Amino acid sequence: MTAFILVAGAHTGGWVWRQVAAGLRDSGARAYEVTLTGMDGGGGAAEPGVDLQTHIEELVRLIDRIEGQDVVLVGHCYGIHPVRGAADRRPGRISRIVHVDVGVPEDGDPALKLVPDQTDRERVLSLARENGAGTLPAPTVQEWQRWGSVAGLPDDALARLTEQAVPQPLPTLTQPLRLSGAVAEVPTTGVLCTANGSSIAVVEAMVGLGDPAFQALADPRVTFFELETGHWPMLSAPRELVNVLLRAAAGKGHRVAAVREQPTHLRPFLMDVEERPRERTGRVDLHLPDADGPRPAVVFVHGGPVPAGARPTPRDWPAFVGYAQYAANLGAVGVTVDHRLHELTAYGRAADDIAEAIELVRADPRVDGERVALWFVSAGGLLAADWLAAPPSWLRCVAASYPILAPLPGWGLAGGRFRPAAAVRGAGRLPIVLTRVGLERPEIAVTVEEFVSAAADCGAALEVIDVPLGHHGFETVDPTDASRDAVRRAVRSVLGHLRVGTD
Repeated sequence: MTAFILVAGAHTGGWVWRQVAAGLRDSGARAYEVTLTGMDGGGGAAEPGVDLQTHIEELVRLIDRIEGQDVVLVGHCYGIHPVRGAADRRPGRISRIVHVDVGVPEDGDPALKLVPDQTDRERVLSLARENGAGTLPAPTVQEWQRWGSVAGLPDDALARLTEQAVPQPLPTLTQPLRLSGAVAEVPTTGVLCTANGSSIAVVEAMVGLGDPAFQALADPRVTFFELETGHWPMLSAPRELVNVLLRAAAGKGHRVAAVREQPTHLRPFLMDVEERPRERTGRVDLHLPDADGPRPAVVFVHGGPVPAGARPTPRDWPAFVGYAQYAANLGAVGVTVDHRLHELTAYGRAADDIAEAIELVRADPRVDGERVALWFVSAGGLLAADWLAAPPSWLRCVAASYPILAPLPGWGLAGGRFRPAAAVRGAGRLPIVLTRVGLERPEIAVTVEEFVSAAADCGAALEVIDVPLGHHGFETVDPTDASRDAVRRAVRSVLGHLRVGTD
């Protein structure tokens, strides 16, 4: 008989698992919904000495009391930290760890690393400096969205989540997780909640980038499931979660294949383009046309996050090289840039990198600094917001291909800076060329439609080029005549706004 130990996330206790635990018991399994020390209410005062180690030891004692070997540890959000800590202590007793909409913390990682919003992280650190043994106040009903998507949560469930939430002891968030490495041998399952921005497609893309840090996700002992709900599936989709947990315990689920063939982002560009000279300065590559005098430039901005260890880096990916060389063949300077969007918290740093690269490009004597277009791709679309909100005179066009145009749930980008769907209201008559794919992931397609609607409301100069049967990254995934036509139309439209071919 499988025994499931259900460990809740920050500010919550075993009560969030009530329906899931009942469903597991109805199936014949045992279920232990855990309320960790200090998480059972009792007002805002912190219980002395409660930290991550306290919670790890608590789970170890529970594991030792359970008879049999088939123990499945289930962690949601913060709960995955004590879960992995306990499994590292008792690897022989654990048959599987299930990560419910949460990543894989490693040795030395504090739970604070899971907090999606940088502002919230800084607030926690500030509180810890002032009173290291204090607590983080429970979120208000409006603040839960900042910790993860509330999609699928009925109003009464969200109200209950708010009413029963408790302050979180700060040391549980700031103390680093210490692992011996034994936990790496325990089979794992990830439950990915698509409304919170995670999916099997995202995992496969990260593995495909080639960074060694993600190759463990292709281990045959690692499986994945998707749930079409937000960050609290135990409250929004308890029946579905019960089914997933039972299947996970049986070793079922999707397995991500190790990269044995060429990953999609490294496949050839869909068009043959005559090679032009290419010069590299720092993080910037210039693809130069065969032309006299300063020429307009198109700066291509990649998405991400792209792990720092990924090789080759984006400016050497065939799609970006292909676009830049195509622009150079048509008389413009094509520019590719490696910016440092290595994690979701680095959008500010990436924006600074792009601004620095643009200044370098505009200062080059071979570039007409008064005629520049910016072309944003995928998650790089959020970086368009600064330029749409207050376009400088030299910016003649903004383009975007299969972009993300509003932060996805769970990305933690609080505030309004990286929200092109809102920033477009400041674009005036700046030409915008949007390449939209018909087979886009639903969570991304929603942001595109929000942007298109906002652009229509404010009368923005938006041109939409549709690729009805195109996927995200269609330039290397869908080498069809329709895809090639879309690329030609988009590039020529952007160059037309730069007056390339008319001067």
